[in-house]
Amino acid sequence: MPTAEVRSLLDYIDSSPSPYHAVGTTVSRLEAAGFTALDRREAWPQGPGRRYVADGGAVVAWADASGAPAAPCRIVGAHTDSPNLRVKARPDTGRAGWRQLGVEVYGGALVNSWLDRDLGLSGRLTVSDSTRTNGVRTLLVRIDRPILRVPQLAIHLDREINEKGLQLNKQVHLSPVLGTGVPREGELVEMVAAEAGVSPTAVLAWDLMLHDVVPGTIGGVDDDLVFAPRLDNLFSCHVGVEALVQAADRAEETGDGPTPVLCLFDHEEVGSSTATGAAGTLLGQVLELAEHARGGDRSTLLRSLGGSVCASADMAHATHPNYPERHEPDHHIQLNGGPVVKINANQRYASDAESTAAFVLACDQVEVAHQRYIHRTDMACGSTIGPMTAAGLAIPTVDVGVAQLSMHSIRELTGALDVAPMTAALGAFLSPRLS
Repeated sequence: MPTAEVRSLLDYIDSSPSPYHAVGTTVSRLEAAGFTALDRREAWPQGPGRRYVADGGAVVAWADASGAPAAPCRIVGAHTDSPNLRVKARPDTGRAGWRQLGVEVYGGALVNSWLDRDLGLSGRLTVSDSTRTNGVRTLLVRIDRPILRVPQLAIHLDREINEKGLQLNKQVHLSPVLGTGVPREGELVEMVAAEAGVSPTAVLAWDLMLHDVVPGTIGGVDDDLVFAPRLDNLFSCHVGVEALVQAADRAEETGDGPTPVLCLFDHEEVGSSTATGAAGTLLGQVLELAEHARGGDRSTLLRSLGGSVCASADMAHATHPNYPERHEPDHHIQLNGGPVVKINANQRYASDAESTAAFVLACDQVEVAHQRYIHRTDMACGSTIGPMTAAGLAIPTVDVGVAQLSMHSIRELTGALDVAPMTAALGAFLSPRLS
């Protein structure tokens, strides 16, 4: 039977079709656990507390038990975005008697997996609002029904597809249909405005994307698999939130130890060089503001960082049974085999001996087995927020994750039995027993 941890994971993913919804889901869970919102434009309260800062598709949360300056941090980082199809600035298009939507590919999506799927629409709108100081407000929007579909060409019109493979041009072949008839400019704005309960004329701009409307589910003959969209990297976001709440409880019981911090960034799939991405200064700014609220200064912040460690949590490649030759032969990785430490000599992953040891000790603390991943030397290795966080804050960072297949597909596959162990390991990492 599915465990409560797995059901919670699926609820988190299903509630988070876009990075902005992922932040909203995260904030709801944090507030239920006693965390309160802070604003970078305002003065922050002094003393201990559970707090967070949300900004678009990113959120930073921490539990300050002592309220003392210069305390080291234990940080878990992850990202809220996933590869997908995003709506163009002039979206209303069509041809041959079809109304269509103009989209572009976001990140390294397996674009073939978006064919013949039931697709909805989600994201955020900025709308004019004369009651606000800056004249605008932001609204989340979610159309969670199958209004869109990218139809694949019939085999009768592509007879050699099974021999030569599917070839898709991102500009030409990925525009979804939304209905028949003649395209009409303004149709998308009218549709999302109605969903948000505002006038179409109030809509100033949008960040909208497509998502699979089929919910995630438990799978496998033994109910030990998870089939769901956006596992990369909402799995890590979910277990990070759960681990932070656990660590906050332990920190308040003891009143000492490092400050547990969770940072969920946006835009990892496109390089992270944004205001809410890991290559930006969001985390550093929040840590500095929190240090000033404790009565510290830049000097005590740097002392704090000198004793801090980060775990970059992102999904890991399981060994594919149909393509074992694509993997490092001496480092096979299994689903339901426990957390994975990811190592790369060229620092595509930030793990080194000291940061790896910190995570391994956390696994040992809660009696969780772990695995170690190495990419094939003759293949290019992907990367994570780990190297950027390590470089930006000058703190040891270990890259970790949970094994999965179908990475960057519209629907991915991971192990149901890895949810609880990864949560426990990250919780122990955030609040280690140091004696």
